[in-house]
Amino acid sequence: MSEEPGAVSPRGRAAVVFNPAKVDVAALRSVVGLEEARSGWGPSEWFETSADDDGLSAAVEAAASGPDLILVAGGDGTLRAAAEALAGTGIPLGLLPTGTGNLFARELRLPLNGLAESVATAFRGADRPIDVGLAVLQRPDGTESRHAFLVMAGIGVDAHMAAHTNERLKKRIGWVAYSDPIARSVLGNRQFDMVYRLDDRPEVATRAHTVIVGNSGSLPAGLLLLPAAVVDDGLLDAVVFRPGRGPGWTNIGYRLTFNRVLHRTRFGRLVARVTPKPRAIQWAQAKHFELRLSEPQELQLDGDPQGLVSAASLSVRHHGLTIRVPERSLAA
Repeated sequence: MSEEPGAVSPRGRAAVVFNPAKVDVAALRSVVGLEEARSGWGPSEWFETSADDDGLSAAVEAAASGPDLILVAGGDGTLRAAAEALAGTGIPLGLLPTGTGNLFARELRLPLNGLAESVATAFRGADRPIDVGLAVLQRPDGTESRHAFLVMAGIGVDAHMAAHTNERLKKRIGWVAYSDPIARSVLGNRQFDMVYRLDDRPEVATRAHTVIVGNSGSLPAGLLLLPAAVVDDGLLDAVVFRPGRGPGWTNIGYRLTFNRVLHRTRFGRLVARVTPKPRAIQWAQAKHFELRLSEPQELQLDGDPQGLVSAASLSVRHHGLTIRVPERSLAA
């Protein structure tokens, strides 16, 4: 059907993927409608996540509708599912953070506390290409599953945190709710044997408490876990906690507490160069990380528990996803 004479074609059309348990849907529809009118876009299509799906199906349907932009309203888990569907499509993703941690949104300096500002950034912000982590997980029964991640994949303290944090408490008091499972994991000090390989380097056998491979380096409360991690450098960063049975946790705690100072200030970098490297915590970078475990362990992806795995292959897709960010963040 042809357009009426004098009609103005819309600048574009968006699709909205939303988790109804995490967002005020009426408020979201109202704000999106106002921004559509302000920016000259056509009406958006809406795709609701279901209780038995983390958002992947909704994101796949949204991408199939051929939009110029996809808005994702949810936390790190919903974003991870959307990234899994959108990686490589070239469709810009506008994130509307509604979760507890929102670690990736914080890393990209996205608006966190204002729905109108988040929606405006999605429609009128700048495009930033970022990397996507790809995980192939092998289960104890020999089956495999494939997933994307944007923040971190982890075995040990963070997987224990993801799997055993009380959801009701997390909703009430935020990231502080993670302190109990973290404390229990550290005090239990349960360690495991593993063999890992970085890119084409020789395999290394070690005993560890925690292994984390990430695209983004910060944890809740501003704790810097992976100091060299950059979301668009084509590399994954890894950290291994090897506390042993001695004072290892003291060394690990010291380095994590002062990481931001040691790596983000000139004086801190000088101190880091002249002080001995702690054996209890080690960092590395690679494009590909292979891991085999002596016994199955719990694994998490961007805070979502993935159950037990016996091996994992983690790699990076350079600039696999495009995120809408505030113009000012590109100039920072």
